[in-house]
Amino acid sequence: MKFTLEQITEAQRKSTNFPLFIQNLRILGVADFVTSVSGGYTDYFDMDKESINSEPTHDFLVAEKADRAKFLKCLKLHQSGATDFTEFCKDCAENGIDCWIVDLQKMTCTYYDKTGQEILVEKIPSASY
Repeated sequence: MKFTLEQITEAQRKSTNFPLFIQNLRILGVADFVTSVSGGYTDYFDMDKESINSEPTHDFLVAEKADRAKFLKCLKLHQSGATDFTEFCKDCAENGIDCWIVDLQKMTCTYYDKTGQEILVEKIPSASY
C-alpha cells in the first residue's frame, strides 16, 4: 500500500473542492474508492487493488427505492457547498443511494441504489485552484 488514511485525510483537508481532492488522491496513488452510505465508510484502492478502509462516520438506513430526481437536487445543493458530507450522505440515504464509486482513471463518479443499479454517472471536472 502506497498511501495511508492520514495522507488521505490531509489531502481532503487541504482540498478546496472535489476535483482538487481527486487530483490530490491521484498523486497519492489512489486508483478508485467506494463510499458506502449505509456503512458510513470509504474503501480506497491502489492500482494493485490493495485497499484501506476509513472508519465509519455515520449509520444511515438507505431507502428501498431510489428517487433520482430528488437525489439530483440534493447533489446539486451539495456541489454548490450548501451541505456538508454528512448531510449529503443523509440525503443520499433518504433518496435511495447506497454507495458511489469514484474511478480516478476514468475520472467518473457513479452512484448506485441498494440493488446495484446505476443511478447516475458524473464526469469529474479538472481541478480548479
